[in-house]
Amino acid sequence: MEIHPLAPRRAPPGPLDGVGVLVTRPVRQAAGLVRKLAALGAEPIAWPAIVILPPENAGALAHVQATLGSYDIAVFVSANAVEYGVGNPARWPATLVPYAPGPGTAEALAAVGIGNVHVPSTTYDSEGLLALPGLADVRGKRAIVFRGEGGRELLGDTLRERGAHVDYVGCYRRAAPQSGAEGLLAALAGGRVHAVTLTSSEGLDNLLAALGDGGARHLSSLPLFVPHPRIATHARERGLVAIATAGSDAGLIAGLLEWFAAHPISSRA
Repeated sequence: MEIHPLAPRRAPPGPLDGVGVLVTRPVRQAAGLVRKLAALGAEPIAWPAIVILPPENAGALAHVQATLGSYDIAVFVSANAVEYGVGNPARWPATLVPYAPGPGTAEALAAVGIGNVHVPSTTYDSEGLLALPGLADVRGKRAIVFRGEGGRELLGDTLRERGAHVDYVGCYRRAAPQSGAEGLLAALAGGRVHAVTLTSSEGLDNLLAALGDGGARHLSSLPLFVPHPRIATHARERGLVAIATAGSDAGLIAGLLEWFAAHPISSRA
């Protein structure tokens, strides 16, 4: 897989001028962060460490989309779940309350016309969702969780313990890139990458597998900015320098700004 040229035309010099930032999100989710980084003067390099695919069997998803009116609560675990799971937003029942683990997923829902999304105020994850007042007493309610195939069971297990009937529906698949990373390896070897943003442990594992031992050595000298302590722990276990930031693009960017204010690169003006 080659580096995707998603970056727009360079903006005037900014606080991240000359900083090469590797963005590892899936293609569609990478574009927004790439634009924000370029506006700050960074040089984003987009290499998706996870490929998002439709589910192999879409029958279960089609059934859920046709019976949304039977649910009280809908949780979308990611922007990908929104893209692949919503179906026709015009058929969204007014009584179905949407939940999202973070602002990125809420923005994706708003973009297709689904508003009044409940988002955690503590941490952008299942734990944060479970702390929301609307999910505290769910006795007798029906909840549907839109997610990728597989994933954590904490959310559903806890809602069931609280008295809800919970269904999961896999609306997309995650896969590792199947092609090489020659362009990315060249960028790393040439010193054009100064930082990495990662938003999942699975993406990190895919990235390391694609880079091989030589590329992983280059990666070990770079700061990795991640939006959750769990991902940071996984990265450190793999021998990497991980900086946990606040969730969302804003958190990643704030972490980059703070780091490079204290650790300027030699090529910056």
